[in-house]
Amino acid sequence: MIGPPGSGKSMLAARLPTILPTLSPQELLELSMIASVAGEIENGTLTDRRPFRAPHHSASMPALVGGGLRAKPGEISLAHHGVLFLDELPEFQPSVLDALRQPLETGVVAIARANHRVTYPARFMLVAAMNPCRCGHASDPGYACRRGPSTRCTADYQTRISGPLLDRIDLNIEVPAVTAADLILPPPAEGSKEVAARVAQARAVQAERYAKLGLDGVLTNAAAPSAVLEDVARPDSAGLALLRDASDAMRLSARGYHRVLRVARTLADLDGAEKIGRVHLAEALSYRALADNVQRAA
Repeated sequence: MIGPPGSGKSMLAARLPTILPTLSPQELLELSMIASVAGEIENGTLTDRRPFRAPHHSASMPALVGGGLRAKPGEISLAHHGVLFLDELPEFQPSVLDALRQPLETGVVAIARANHRVTYPARFMLVAAMNPCRCGHASDPGYACRRGPSTRCTADYQTRISGPLLDRIDLNIEVPAVTAADLILPPPAEGSKEVAARVAQARAVQAERYAKLGLDGVLTNAAAPSAVLEDVARPDSAGLALLRDASDAMRLSARGYHRVLRVARTLADLDGAEKIGRVHLAEALSYRALADNVQRAA
């Protein structure tokens, strides 16, 4: 999420666990074992709510990915089956952020030390927020940055995030500033409870799909192997033509191509559609357009 200060990015991230399904018994067992190793189970209490971890941007690499003298699990493992929220993303050390690239792909992290080599699960949902520039107002209409042209200020700030990491982020959205008039408006008709019901229904469809294919442990489109994804996420002819043209125009990598298919398949599941249509692919591609603009500005 990219937007000016006070636009609600952190609030939206904190509300995300409220629309996610509760933990299954197997997921709860995995999380309990990780928390036990990390010494984070207080008074033996367990909860079926998905974890939400929000480390400060000064966090070190061992704190984020795991390590130390006893090779303890880090924030990405403590966020297993939950949400890892990184606020002020460009303020993290670049080497710390790049350490997330491999766990985002494999869902596990291997920690090697002189006397320890441990592998921890790390299948987390990465959510990040950032201002458009260091001062945070480069996207405001008519704003003139004291550092120079707003485009240069934005590019200098956002280039702290590497291209390979951006390529692993599926959804990139702009969060506009909230005005006093927005706060006066009545609340939306659909709340977290209604959204959570739609999410649970889509998750159930995905779990049933991969169970029929005999893929044990694969419950979501995000965890599906690429070879299987090309079968379950094959678009119709109009969608295929759009994807072919967009892949050339946006210069999608093989990873980006498959990630677009995963998002489009999930959007179709949320709509209750059996086949991926052009509208689903168009929306999935639009979420990558902002990241594409960031990399070109850099």
